[in-house]
Amino acid sequence: METVDVLSRNIYYWGSIYIKEISGSFTQINKVVSVDRFLYAMCLHDDQLSDISTRFQAEMKKGLSAESNAAAAVKMLPTHVRCTPDGSETGQFLALDLGGSKFKVLQVKVREGMRMRRGGVEMEEKTYPIPRELLEGRGAELFGHVSESLKDFLHEKNISLEKKHPLAFTFSFPCEQSTLDRGLLLSWSKTYRARGLQGKDVVQVLREAIDKTGGMHIEVLAMVNDTVAAMMTCGFEDRYCEVGLIIGTGTNACYMEELCHVDLVEGDEGRMCVNTEWGAFGDDGALNDYITEFDRDVDAASNNPGKQIFEKMVSGMYLGELVRLVVLKMATLGILFEGHVSDALRTKGKITTAHVAAMEEYKNGLKNTRGILMDLDLTPSPDDCVAVQHVSTIVSFRSSNLVAAGLAAILTRIKNNRNLRTFRMTVGVDGTVYKTHPQYPKRLHKVLQRLLPECQVRFVLSHSGSSKGAALVTAVAQRLASQKRKTLSPFRLSSEQLQLVKARMRAGLEAGLKREGPSEVKMLPSFLYSPPDGTEHGQYLALDLGGNNFKVMLVNFRKGLHQSSQVLHKIYTMPLEIMQGTGDELFDHIAECVSDFLDYMGIKNDRLPAGFTFPFPCEQTAIDTVSLVSWTKGFKATDCEGNDVVSMLREAIKRRNEVELDIAAVVNDTVGTMMSGTYEDPQCEIGLIAGTGTNDGTNGETEQEKADIQKMCINTEWGGLGDYGSLDDIITPSDVEVDHNSINPGKQRFEKLTSGMYLGEVVRQTLLDLTRAGLLFRGHVTETLKTPGIFQTKYLSQIESDRLALLQVRSILQGLGLDSTCDDSIIVKEVCEAVSRRAAQLCGAGMAAVVDKIRENRGLDHLNVTVGVDGTLYKHHPHFSEVLQETARVLAPQCNVTFLPSEDGSGKGAALITALTRRREEM
Repeated sequence: METVDVLSRNIYYWGSIYIKEISGSFTQINKVVSVDRFLYAMCLHDDQLSDISTRFQAEMKKGLSAESNAAAAVKMLPTHVRCTPDGSETGQFLALDLGGSKFKVLQVKVREGMRMRRGGVEMEEKTYPIPRELLEGRGAELFGHVSESLKDFLHEKNISLEKKHPLAFTFSFPCEQSTLDRGLLLSWSKTYRARGLQGKDVVQVLREAIDKTGGMHIEVLAMVNDTVAAMMTCGFEDRYCEVGLIIGTGTNACYMEELCHVDLVEGDEGRMCVNTEWGAFGDDGALNDYITEFDRDVDAASNNPGKQIFEKMVSGMYLGELVRLVVLKMATLGILFEGHVSDALRTKGKITTAHVAAMEEYKNGLKNTRGILMDLDLTPSPDDCVAVQHVSTIVSFRSSNLVAAGLAAILTRIKNNRNLRTFRMTVGVDGTVYKTHPQYPKRLHKVLQRLLPECQVRFVLSHSGSSKGAALVTAVAQRLASQKRKTLSPFRLSSEQLQLVKARMRAGLEAGLKREGPSEVKMLPSFLYSPPDGTEHGQYLALDLGGNNFKVMLVNFRKGLHQSSQVLHKIYTMPLEIMQGTGDELFDHIAECVSDFLDYMGIKNDRLPAGFTFPFPCEQTAIDTVSLVSWTKGFKATDCEGNDVVSMLREAIKRRNEVELDIAAVVNDTVGTMMSGTYEDPQCEIGLIAGTGTNDGTNGETEQEKADIQKMCINTEWGGLGDYGSLDDIITPSDVEVDHNSINPGKQRFEKLTSGMYLGEVVRQTLLDLTRAGLLFRGHVTETLKTPGIFQTKYLSQIESDRLALLQVRSILQGLGLDSTCDDSIIVKEVCEAVSRRAAQLCGAGMAAVVDKIRENRGLDHLNVTVGVDGTLYKHHPHFSEVLQETARVLAPQCNVTFLPSEDGSGKGAALITALTRRREEM
């Protein structure tokens, strides 16, 4: 009974199409009915289509889930397309469209001052054939052909080869995209089988091919699936267009999914276009009960058996072959052509989808059918022509029915996502089957309306959609990239710029040593002449004044145990009101901390020798006598600059009258770190601080010392590089703001580019600029974002951690009162990376200048040297140390530099120097 119902419905659906042509011919109507009976499995009624739609919805859900995606047949690939043009895009864009037996190269011009939706887009294109051997050859050769064709297009259209051209790449195959310009090929489809590309980034393969061809300056900004491009093109004309559909050589669909449902992409706000890759629907057996023997034969003879099952039931690449196989079997059974079968009918590919469309033309269909059959060396009767025409109708009608079922699933999902009862939606369509088949669009529209009556669907044909849409996606990408680049590119230093920084640092080192006039790099002598030799012993105090804290340490160098020490310490906070109060208040606070520590350790009555780490620019006249030149790192205590800080500390201890302290030496933190490193590695001749502040210390020679041929450790105070303008060409607007708002404008410019005290503030200023440009936080400048110091440098380390997901980055920002989306989090992470990378590169360039100077001073072709390093930025930032080391290696290739992290380096170094001082006094 069910079969009879199906047949009666199909006679109504299909047979009525021919009533005008065949009325009065009952034998022909009987032929139609016999074909219906023969192909009843292809004749799908609405209940079956609803069932298929429900199955596809389940496959979509499976593909969107991170837990089940790996096993899903329908991959639901994120495209990273989220934005549409806002009308501000202008310029010229190139586009490559690769997906069929030919490919196109286009130039898309967006006229300045014209919105894209108002006819502001002009296009020129050229189609290039792809030789069959390339479709099945090496992937590199296929992309080489594409690249050569691109160059030919540029020549033919007189497009400048010198100018940089943004390019969009339409690539109509399943790819896993991690960004808009990166996609790993999952599998080939259609007739493509090029070797060596599956699992590779096809955008990078294209870039390499373009580089190999040479003579072009091309920037590939976006890779887009043809379905996505069709949707984007129609979306410019209709704001309701959120679904794209391709029915051509292949078939596919995309739509705008709620981001919170796309597990493969971090984020939960807004929408992202998802490429369903629905051609693979059924690869896991989900359509087995709807697959006919003819579908199985087509699949078995294809390039990819068992794959793209839905596509083989629907797309133009296979419809003609399905018709041929049906006609061949009917002829073999004697139903057609009186049982005659020609060699041409037995030949794969002899009936094409174009033939199917021709056979179904309303007025000339039977005439066209007769001509096609005669070209196959057949002698068809009028009844045969009607029957073959009806076979073609059933095959193509099934295709439109299946597409309608798939679209119904997508639209139902959109409706449910948005909790709508009724809604309107526009579908952007492209593809030769939809555009050239005379009956296909009308059938598709009617069936979809029956399956989903609550949805008002409009279909808009996408003219040159896949190419134009990709170019416009690229225009959007270029607009956003250009705005970000304008802000971030000044932070990205070229090799030439880093070489200049190295040269300027080297000039500063030389000028500081000569002391013939003002110098940005002070090169202050430390009066420390000999390094530790490992025989140091005894107990010493070390007082280490850092950035925001003060550390007191008890260091015990064990006698007879070479390079062995024990360090006990206590850390005290340094309140801002103390840092920026009076000098007496500062040193009274230090004396109070020292007294507390000695009491805590039970040694308050012991008179231990002490070393004082004082990490600020000082003029040192003896090992225990220094005059403060200027405050840095946020300190601004009054009545200190120009005074001997050791005397000020001694007076403070005396005022407190609780302890006695023998301050034997005062050292800079870099010098202390170097000495601590030398204690562990005799090759350590340089100390580096990369923390709240930054500085470098090294063994060197002053002009006065050269006569004595004696080395002294020099405190470079390299943080002052740029104070006289030598770094103005790399200073960004954010740096200018940070300097202007600091407590010492115009001073310590290098330190303000590189140290932990300022990097967070540089990031905040940059985020402020991006927000004002509308690229961040929805363009909303909050009071939080305008608050100085809110973005501490520790957040850079957290945000740049490779283990930190974007949702966690967003959590950090929201904890700071910055209401952000995951898109915002991506940009914030980019800003942090740009600022911290520049800081590390600048330190690396400075280090390259120092080691090359040592090498040249000694007349060496190659130098092996160790650098003792301390500082929170170097030790805790996930990438700072790696970038610094790599920069130093590249800029000083004749030096082999080993970096030795030092725990409590500056404090332990001060204790060592105190031990050396006492030993020298005893000699």
